[in-house]
Amino acid sequence: MLLYLRLALLLLLPWAYWRFIRRRSSAVLRNIPGPKGSSWATGKHLLSQERPTSNTQEGCLNDLINIKAWDYHLNIGKTYGSVARIKGLFGDDDLYIFDPKALHHVLVKDQHIYEETDSFIQGNKLLFGKGLLTSLGEEHRRQRKMLNPVFSIAHMREMVPIFYEITHKVRRVFLNKVKQGSQEVDVVNWMTRIALELIGQSGLGYSFDELTENSTQHEYAVAVKQLVPLQGKSNLLIINLSILPMLTRIGSPAFRRWVVERLPMKDVQHLREIIDKLWATSIQIIDEKRKALAEGDEAVAAQIGRGKDVISILMKANMHAAEDEKLCEEELIGQVTTLTFAATDTTSSALSRTFYLLAEHKDVQDKLREEIRRAKRENSGQDFNYDDLVSLPYLDAVCRETLRLYVLLTCVAVGHLLSLPYFSRHPPASTMMREACQDAILPLATPVKGIDGQEIYEIPIPKGTKIHMSILNSNRNPEFWGADAEEWKPERWLKPLPEALVNARVPGIYSHLMTFLGGGRSCIGFKFSQLEMKVVLTLMLEDIEFSLSDKKIYWQMTGIATPNVDPTSIIPTLPMIISLAK
Repeated sequence: MLLYLRLALLLLLPWAYWRFIRRRSSAVLRNIPGPKGSSWATGKHLLSQERPTSNTQEGCLNDLINIKAWDYHLNIGKTYGSVARIKGLFGDDDLYIFDPKALHHVLVKDQHIYEETDSFIQGNKLLFGKGLLTSLGEEHRRQRKMLNPVFSIAHMREMVPIFYEITHKVRRVFLNKVKQGSQEVDVVNWMTRIALELIGQSGLGYSFDELTENSTQHEYAVAVKQLVPLQGKSNLLIINLSILPMLTRIGSPAFRRWVVERLPMKDVQHLREIIDKLWATSIQIIDEKRKALAEGDEAVAAQIGRGKDVISILMKANMHAAEDEKLCEEELIGQVTTLTFAATDTTSSALSRTFYLLAEHKDVQDKLREEIRRAKRENSGQDFNYDDLVSLPYLDAVCRETLRLYVLLTCVAVGHLLSLPYFSRHPPASTMMREACQDAILPLATPVKGIDGQEIYEIPIPKGTKIHMSILNSNRNPEFWGADAEEWKPERWLKPLPEALVNARVPGIYSHLMTFLGGGRSCIGFKFSQLEMKVVLTLMLEDIEFSLSDKKIYWQMTGIATPNVDPTSIIPTLPMIISLAK
C-alpha cells in the first residue's frame, strides 16, 4: 500500500501544478455565490459515506456525492437559486446549474463544447470497452445512429410480448407466496432480477435467470450486481481520482493489465475478476449471435428473444452498413456490457421506488389497480399490447410523477470520480457533469446576483470548468411546477401542465423533465425503460397489494438511488408486505 501511495504522489505532482495554474484562470467564476469550500481537496470527510449535509453555507464536492446528500442538493437550489458556485477537486471553482437556458446550451446548442470528463471516459473504457457510453464526437454519433432503430416505437411494439412473458414468471412466484396470507419479500431483489432478465432477453437475446424462487443466478448476473457497491469503496475512489486517467495512456493494454494484476489490493483484484466475467460473457453472446446470423433466419428466430433483441438487430444492420459506419468487434462487445448495466439497476430502482410510493399512498394504488382491471376486462382478460399500455392515463401519470420527483441515478459526479458506468448515457440522475473543452459564454434565462451585487446575465466559462447540472432541482423547481413541486401527486399529469413550465423550455427529451437529459447524449432507451415499468406494474398490481413493512427504509445516494434498512450499508434491500388484492 505504501508503494502504491508513493506512485500516486509521483504521478500527481505535475498534475497538481497544472491544476494550480488552471485555478488562477477561473477567477471569473468567483463572483457567483455558493457554499464556501470546507476543504482544499474535497472535504475533510473525503472517504466518508455519511457526511452531514444540512449546511449549504459551507461545502465541497463530497457534500454532493455522499449517501445522505438529498437535502444538500435541494437546499443549494433554495439558497442560491438556479446557478451556484461550488468547490470541486483541489479547490477548483465548479458551477452547479439548473437554469433552463444554461442547460440548453450545455446539452444542446453548445454540446460540442461541454463534454464528459476524461477520467469518466477512460475509466469506463477500462470497464466496458468502446460502447456508446465511452464514445465522443463522431464516434458517438456513428454508434448512436446504428442503435437508434432498435429503440424506435416500432421495435418497442415487438418487445411487449417478451416483457410480459418474463414478468409473468415473477407474478406467479408472488401469487404462490400469498396463497396462505401476507408475506414479506425483498422487492428490490426481485426487481433487480426481473430487470436483468428483461434486458437479457430483449436486449441481448440471452437468459440469465429462470426467475423461480430458488433458481441459481448466472455468474454474469452476480457480477453486474456487485459492480456498483464494490466501486463505492474508498480505496477504489483513490485509484480513480489519482491514477486511472494517467494509467490508460501508459503502454499497451497488455502492460496495463500486468500493472493491475500486481496491485496488492483485494478490491482491485475483485473488480478485475468482475470485469473479466462481464467481458467473457459479452464475447460469448456476440459469438453466438454471429453464428446464428451465418446459419440464416431460422437459426436467429430459434434463439432467446426470437431474433428481435437489440444486439441481433444491431449486428444484422452492421453487416449491411457502409464501411465507414460499421461498428468494430470491440464496439459491438462494448454495447453488450453497456446495455446490460445500463438497464438493470436503474430499472430496478425505478420500479422499487414506485412500489414503495404506492404502498405509502394506498389510495393511488387502489385507483391504479382499478384502471388496470377495467382495461383488462375491456381487453377480454388478455395481456396489453403497446397501444393499450400507453393509453392508460393514470398508469402514465404514476410513472411520470415518480420519474419527476425521485431521480434514480443520484449523483453522476460520483460516476466521474468512480468511473461508474452508464451514467452519462442513461440518466435519470440528480446531477450530471460536463467539462468545458474551450472558453465559452453561458447565458442564463434568469439573472443571478453576483457577490459584488451586480446582476449576471451570462457567465464566462474558462476551459476546464466542471458544470454540474442539477436534474433533481430542475425537476422540482417550484417556479415551474408550483408550490407543491416537492409532493408526489400523479394527478398533476391529468391536467394541462403549468404555463411557466411550458414557457421555460426545459431541454429534456421527456415531459419537460431532465430525467433522461436532452441533446446528443440523452438517454437512447428512455421509451424502453418506461415500457418495462408499465408492463411490470400492470401485471403485478392487478392481483397483488403492496404494503410497507415495519422496517424504516433509507434511500441512499450510492450512484444509483437504492433503498436499505441499514443506513451504513450499500447493498440494497427493500422489505415490503405483499398480499392478495381485493
